[in-house]
Amino acid sequence: MELRDYLRILRAHWVALSLCIVLGVAVAFAWTLLQPKVYTADASGYVTPAQAQGQTDSSSAYVSDNLAKSKVKSYVDLGTWRAVGEHARDELGLDVSPESLVRRVSVSNPVDTVVIKVDATGPTPEAARDLAGAWIRGMQIEIESIESGGTGVNPGITLVTADSARLPSTPSSPNVRLALAIGGLVGLVVGIGYALLRFTLDRRIRSAEGVERETGLNVVGAIPEEKSFTADNRLIPFDGANTSSSRNVHLYAVSEAVRELRTNIQFMDVDNPPRILVITSPLPGEGKSTTAANLAITLAASGQRVVLIDGDLRRPMVATIFHLIGDAGLTDILAGRASFDDVAQPVGRLGTLQVVAAGKIPPNPSEILGSQRMRDLVHALSEDAVVIVDAPPLIPVTDAAVLANRTDGAIIVTTVGRTTFDALKKAQQNLERAGGRALGVVLNRVPRKGSGAAYYGYQYTGTYYRADDAASPELSPAAATATATLVPATPATALTTPTTEAAFVPEGRRARRARG
Repeated sequence: MELRDYLRILRAHWVALSLCIVLGVAVAFAWTLLQPKVYTADASGYVTPAQAQGQTDSSSAYVSDNLAKSKVKSYVDLGTWRAVGEHARDELGLDVSPESLVRRVSVSNPVDTVVIKVDATGPTPEAARDLAGAWIRGMQIEIESIESGGTGVNPGITLVTADSARLPSTPSSPNVRLALAIGGLVGLVVGIGYALLRFTLDRRIRSAEGVERETGLNVVGAIPEEKSFTADNRLIPFDGANTSSSRNVHLYAVSEAVRELRTNIQFMDVDNPPRILVITSPLPGEGKSTTAANLAITLAASGQRVVLIDGDLRRPMVATIFHLIGDAGLTDILAGRASFDDVAQPVGRLGTLQVVAAGKIPPNPSEILGSQRMRDLVHALSEDAVVIVDAPPLIPVTDAAVLANRTDGAIIVTTVGRTTFDALKKAQQNLERAGGRALGVVLNRVPRKGSGAAYYGYQYTGTYYRADDAASPELSPAAATATATLVPATPATALTTPTTEAAFVPEGRRARRARG
């Protein structure tokens, strides 16, 4: 992984990352509120030889200073003595043990000085200040006692109190700023760990590179997510009389993505492009029927004759998508009850697209789709038309694998952020076991923008304009130049050729019913 991959992951999980940071800061702040406040005060004194006071001889002063420096280091340890604690306790009138007072005091000697510094803590500023002052005075008494030998003679070394304890204005503990900084840092680390763990454990399809790396299959198309699609209206805009509507202009990005898919299929083999395509998916609900319908429309719009067959004899959807009659169709042709011309329903003004519904649901779909009659039918139609077969999913049933064995290959439609690599591999294996060929993978419902788009490796940019109501039937130049562009995370493998779309509009229920 490169740095941009990590940044993409963090951007995708920025909400969780922010929550972890906020939670870390909140926990740290709550911790500071629960901790007792501790104040720290200091007092100091300096060690000096008694006979050095009043001397003006420089050599004597130098000797005295060295003597004081040699003594002060040993007096630092004296600050932890029980006797000093007893002096402080008696002076302050505290009902505590000397050991507990020793734990509240720290004695130090700044380097190359004769100064002894005492830092004392307390629950209040006054308690800390009084303990520091009493402690330095207790040390003074002990030093004089040691140096005089307990005889009352003037000691050779004495500790002079240099500064009385000052009253602290703020508590030294807890350190709120430091606690908040540590809490935020811990939250950041936890958030990054969470994002990387989610990425590592997440087996859902996120990018074209992941598909190619895991399966070796090429991604031949990426269709953006379109929230306006419904069960009754999921076709791309192709009615020239309505291209000025805001919805159709908004769907222009989906149209461009399907046109790109069409071009990629045509360039799979320039000398012998596939004529019979099976559109399938690993599992139900991936959008294979919608993709098949829109691909058929786009191919027919370029002037090619296209036959769209609903080969999903378990859950047919093509007739519903085009609002056509579904009572007669493929099963009637294969059963010999009707001919192709009887059940083929023309769609569009040019007449280049014909749709064959599934017909009556049979009890043995796999045997019917794998029959010689089915093979003869699609091969006969492919002589002067591109045949697209909407097939069932690959994992639940074997219908699509059987169909792919008798056609030029299958396009596997997956849903970004939903389909897992394991499901895609399983579908690929089912296809290969049946002798079918996978022509490529289509990433469906790719997020258009935001963190999800960055995470998945695709992002649609651009502005969708609303054409004037009085605009001509063709797309306005503004809408044409505002086409949303698919930006892949890796160099695009697709070749895109601009094409002027012909006008297509379903003719409703004009199809002829097959006579049994």
